[in-house]
Amino acid sequence: VLFEIDGNNALDLYKTYLGDYAEKLPASALLFPLAIQEGNGEEVVRTILKIDVQNKSMTFAGNLPIGSKVRFMKTTLDNLVNAASDAALMCTTNILEKEEKLSILISCVGRKIIFGKRIDEEFDAVRESLGNDTVITGFYSYGEIAPFSTFQKCQLHNQTMTITTL
Repeated sequence: VLFEIDGNNALDLYKTYLGDYAEKLPASALLFPLAIQEGNGEEVVRTILKIDVQNKSMTFAGNLPIGSKVRFMKTTLDNLVNAASDAALMCTTNILEKEEKLSILISCVGRKIIFGKRIDEEFDAVRESLGNDTVITGFYSYGEIAPFSTFQKCQLHNQTMTITTL
C-alpha cells in the first residue's frame, strides 16, 4: 500500500499525472503502472490493484520497499510489441539454430486487457523473432516470476511478458 511519494500524497500526485484518465480509476491504472527501483538499480513494474479515496492510498500487486525510487510509466501498444520482440531475440543468442526449441511465454493478464483485440500482435512479433522452428506455448498470469537476465535472482514482475526458451 502506497501513501506517499517524496512527501506528497501518492494518490493525489498520481491523479495529477493521469489527467483525464484519473476519472476512470482504478481501471485506467493498467495504462499507467509504476516502475520501482531498488538499491541494485533494476526496476520492476508494479500494477495498481485498487485505490482508496478515503485513505488516499493505492494498493499494488507486489512489494514497494520503503525508500525505493518510483517512476510513472506510460507506453504505446507498438512499444510493447517491440519490447516483446526484443525479449524473444535475447532468448535466441545462446541457442544453436539446428536444435529444436521450445519457448514458454507468460504474459500478464493486464497486457491482454490493454491490447484488447490487438493481442495477437505481441505473439506474432515473438513468433517472428524466435522463428518458425520454435514450438511456442504459454499462458496469462497475474504476475511473472523471472530474472532480468541469466544468473540473476528471480523477482515478481507485473504487466510484463517473460520468455523462457529451451
